[in-house]
Amino acid sequence: MELYTELMEEPRGWCHGEGLDEMHTVMVVVPVGHEISEIEETLQSVKCLGRVRVRGRKFNKKLDHMMVLCECKGKINTGMTPPEVVTANETWPLITLSECSALKAEAHSPLQDLWGAQHQSSSAESIIRAVGDLLAKIEKNPNEGGCFRRLRTFSGIIPVPSSEEPLESWMDQARLMIEESPCSHQEKRRRIMESLKGPALGLVKAVRTAEPEVTPERLLEAIESAFGTAESGEDLYFAFRLLQQHPGEKLSSFLRRLEQALTKVVRRGGLPGGRVDRARVEQMLRGAVHSDMMLVQLKLRERRDNPPSFLELLNEIQRGERRRERRGERYGERKTQHLNVGK
Repeated sequence: MELYTELMEEPRGWCHGEGLDEMHTVMVVVPVGHEISEIEETLQSVKCLGRVRVRGRKFNKKLDHMMVLCECKGKINTGMTPPEVVTANETWPLITLSECSALKAEAHSPLQDLWGAQHQSSSAESIIRAVGDLLAKIEKNPNEGGCFRRLRTFSGIIPVPSSEEPLESWMDQARLMIEESPCSHQEKRRRIMESLKGPALGLVKAVRTAEPEVTPERLLEAIESAFGTAESGEDLYFAFRLLQQHPGEKLSSFLRRLEQALTKVVRRGGLPGGRVDRARVEQMLRGAVHSDMMLVQLKLRERRDNPPSFLELLNEIQRGERRRERRGERYGERKTQHLNVGK
């Protein structure tokens, strides 16, 4: 009974003590060391929770983690609430305390799978094992975000608010989520929608009303079409051909900037994929106006007919930049020694 109280009755006691409604309360299990503000900010990234405030914290020796009681502004929708929250380096199990709790057998969460037939009761031991097994699974696979890769917020508002991502950055994250996550189209759509607000969310809702089974890829196309550039592939290719290295800009940084522009060109149909490597090298030769010596060392003119890939070229440039930095450091050391001797 003590363990049961520790995991379930104690949070419910917190609810009563703080005058909280269980239908507006969640418990998150986090590693020790996280500040209250960090926990609140992370949970507020889960759109269905709305505004979140930490109301209590308790260290659990059995799990070696903190149990954090949180109050949400809106009523908890267990059908929309994920069983875990993914941060940059960690995954936090999320448990609702309403009558439709994710700990019940009918809830759809990884806890249900971990219980198995022998864990169907709500005993203290089953709850301990379920949460403990989930934490062990997370620690064993810290880089696996699964279906719950968290996207940053995008609204389509210009200028972009400081708390949001610009379109290009958000699109890159969303495409990565779609490509890497093994979850269903429905789950991917949900993850996209919960990261949107304002005009962007209104657009996606309209698309879903017109196409109830719309794919995640189609949603991204609609967002890019509505809030992205209106330039054609040919226009983007022309702009790509005009890019030049800025004064003081490293050649590797210029290459990354070229690659971002080139990716847009190919995506809009302005250049066949088979010509990407050659186009990249040709624009490096044309636009790298502050790195003549590096271009000579890379022998890019001689390699235009058999150009390297982006990663190959980036690695070569970075190695060259590191060698130049080391030579500069050694020169600086010798100069300092010479001045010291002169004194």
